[in-house]
Amino acid sequence: MRRVASARRAPRTGPGGHPNLPMIVPFTYIQFHLAFLVPAVLFLIATGFVSRSVDARSDARRLRGWRHYWAGVVIITAVALAYTTPWDNYLIARGVWWYGDGRTLFRLWHAPLEEYLFIVVQPWMTALWLAHFETDATWDRSGSPVAWRVGGLAAAIGLGVVGWRLLGTDGAFYLGAVLAWAAPVVALQWLVGAPQLWARRRTVAIGTLVPTLYLCLADRIAIEFGIWVLSAQYTTGLTIGGLPIEEATFFLVTNLFVVQGLILYRLVTVRWATETAAGDRRPAGDPDRTPAELGGD
Repeated sequence: MRRVASARRAPRTGPGGHPNLPMIVPFTYIQFHLAFLVPAVLFLIATGFVSRSVDARSDARRLRGWRHYWAGVVIITAVALAYTTPWDNYLIARGVWWYGDGRTLFRLWHAPLEEYLFIVVQPWMTALWLAHFETDATWDRSGSPVAWRVGGLAAAIGLGVVGWRLLGTDGAFYLGAVLAWAAPVVALQWLVGAPQLWARRRTVAIGTLVPTLYLCLADRIAIEFGIWVLSAQYTTGLTIGGLPIEEATFFLVTNLFVVQGLILYRLVTVRWATETAAGDRRPAGDPDRTPAELGGD
């Protein structure tokens, strides 16, 4: 997903911002994909293939842990597209950001085609990075799972409350929109698996931060080249290395969605497969077998 630079609409200028110099060919949104997303995806595919060639173990436990991984990526990508599209188009229509002249191909609703491509590609890039890590696929039992889940839910609700309050002020509107939009997803993930995610906090952190930093760098360059422009009216004006904090927050939460979602999906599918296999191994006379395991209705 993409956003745009913190400045008001400016007149067309040449290199260096001088209106008297000739215009150069603009850096377009599709070229952004070709320059930053496609190489990253190809690099992660190549390094993933090499790492699996070196570590060629095929034990049942490892295969069981990853066999549904890419199905999970497809599901998360579909959810991301459905959940992000209305939000994204609303903010574009509101004027929170816009695109430079001649930088996009064509629009579907208010967003350009390249925006939808980004929504689809980002989860795959993050998933390819996460796939480099081996994580325990067992559903570990926390000593106080209810407390963990309630705490995670409370934190997510607090995030949402902050977001809704920020929506009431123009200067923090974009930041509030990101937080309020993120809160329901984070709440669901933490309610389902806060203990499991905390037990894998190192994987969650590295899996989230590395693609976030890469996309922040790419976004900063795109802003510099005027592919998208953020409205000064709806942003705080605070930056990190020249990147608006709204953009950094957006990439942080979206990559967190993907990483946490994939970890939880893998844990749930492995747990389901393990319990199903255990049920199949029980003798027919075992009173703990369910009708489904016995082949009944």
